[in-house]
Amino acid sequence: MYDLIVIGTGPGGYVCAIRAAQLGLKVAVVEKNKTFGGTCLNIGCIPSKALLAASEKFAEADHALAGFGVIVDKPRLDLKAMMKHKDDTVAANVNGVAFLFKKNKIDSFIGTGEIKKAGVVEVTTDDGARQSLVTKNIVIATGSDVAPLPGLEIDETQIVSSTGALSLGKVPGKIVIVGAGVIGLELGSVWRRLGAEVLVVEFLDHILGPMDGEVGRQFQRMLEKQGFEFLLGHKVTKADKAESGIKVTIAPANGGDEIIRDADIVLVAIGRRPFIDGLGLEAAGIATERGRVVIDEHFATNVPGIYAIGDVVRGPMLAHKAEDEGIAVAEIIAGQHGHVNYEAIPSVVYTMPEIASVGATEEELKARGIAYNAGKFPFTANGRARANRQTEGFVKILADATTDRVLGAHIVGAGAGEAIAELCVLMEFGGSAEDLARTCHAHPTLSEAIREAALAVAKRAIHI
Repeated sequence: MYDLIVIGTGPGGYVCAIRAAQLGLKVAVVEKNKTFGGTCLNIGCIPSKALLAASEKFAEADHALAGFGVIVDKPRLDLKAMMKHKDDTVAANVNGVAFLFKKNKIDSFIGTGEIKKAGVVEVTTDDGARQSLVTKNIVIATGSDVAPLPGLEIDETQIVSSTGALSLGKVPGKIVIVGAGVIGLELGSVWRRLGAEVLVVEFLDHILGPMDGEVGRQFQRMLEKQGFEFLLGHKVTKADKAESGIKVTIAPANGGDEIIRDADIVLVAIGRRPFIDGLGLEAAGIATERGRVVIDEHFATNVPGIYAIGDVVRGPMLAHKAEDEGIAVAEIIAGQHGHVNYEAIPSVVYTMPEIASVGATEEELKARGIAYNAGKFPFTANGRARANRQTEGFVKILADATTDRVLGAHIVGAGAGEAIAELCVLMEFGGSAEDLARTCHAHPTLSEAIREAALAVAKRAIHI
């Protein structure tokens, strides 16, 4: 008998299994795919970042190096080699997870896991063989899948999801992206840098959904300068495929005349949905709500001994959020006091410039009636940003008007995904803008913009 069986080995699942093993539990994992790591490592976070990094180097060589006095011939794209870099990166990561399972003496079972009842997981392999595993606890960590769009059948050739968009055989002449969220903008950036014409169609009247409004508006202008075209307040109603391309029918969200646009590729990127198919939740009596597993503050479902984390439960669908939940639930099962602070979970868009946010937006604070002070500092006034020719963007810090405690922070700029960690640490410790403003930052660094934004909360920034 196992102490814990984790179903799914994405970031939440494999981290949960490793932490539980560290705490002395006998652990097994069940994975329906042939490799570990889930969507993130195989067809999501990791491969997309590999292509984002590679395409950014291509774009830099194409038109950014001359400004530094570095003159090179016009670069030529070897897409096959770029894809090999992506595949090698994925392989290194998934093999790393397999190694960690062996190191921590975690048993792995490849097949589809179904919860027959509390304490029993049945694993069905591809050839139909079945095996029942007995355990004291079960953690559901099966992640999410691509959200479909009615009327657009994904074939991963012409009409693709993020999976297909990561493996195109050639650079499309024209790509229409349905959805202006993180996935669409990141993958659009890859193919735009490599030469594709990119049109983004978004149902809402703004990009990046719930992110800070000022961030979204300014970032849209930056992307338009890079060659993106946006149709906001519109929806794709039909995509007619032909050998020569696709005729995409687009209509205003609130009604009106349709327009037809040509495309070589249509990328459906309207979001993701929890993956709970085949788990046997209903038969096992596990409660769900709107497609998500219902849990309490300790990640427990309504069935004793069964827990759930990550994309299948409430909260943002982020790999690092799932990891934190995986660690917390493993500690709870082991008799400790695992906890996740959802107010300090960052979100990052890995475009260029990057966007990183943590905590509340201005819109959220206004809606909650919380008085706040905002401090903002542009990278155009930062010495290192000028030296790097990376002056696009800004840092914005939002602090409680009474206590000065930082409630949210938003960065648009080069390296924002790394820089946001400083704000996460500050918020984790309940820090104030004054605390950050009095912390010495090395000069010259991009991080000085963060300190200046903290100073600006009290209207005492030095360099603007």
